[in-house]
Amino acid sequence: MAARQSLVLRKLMRLKSGIWVAAYLRRCAVEGVFAAVRRRGAEEAGAIFIKVNRLDGTGILYGPAPQAAFDEAQPADRMFIAVVARETQTQEADIEARLAREIRFDPDLWIIEVEDRAGRSFLDNVVHDSI
Repeated sequence: MAARQSLVLRKLMRLKSGIWVAAYLRRCAVEGVFAAVRRRGAEEAGAIFIKVNRLDGTGILYGPAPQAAFDEAQPADRMFIAVVARETQTQEADIEARLAREIRFDPDLWIIEVEDRAGRSFLDNVVHDSI
């Protein structure tokens, strides 16, 4: 019984935001891309937003995917969706305006900025379909 409960708990536990961010920054560094924490959120479970800056005044903003996007087989994985510039890049001012609204809604969020001319995010779990 205890072994089964332990398996269920491990399956449902989510990696702390601070640890996930550290691993993501490392992933970007390994790929040779600069990434930095612009805003440090709640260490335990702060929402994470990834701003990909294309260094030409445009970018893409990824944020947490809606709950409906989560897979029942892996409910603890972090999933992302493009919240600004779903199909194409958008102006940096529009991304910053959205981030300002998100901060007013949730002051404990994380903002990570990635600088990559190709617009790569290095996110493994991006939801591309509208939910």
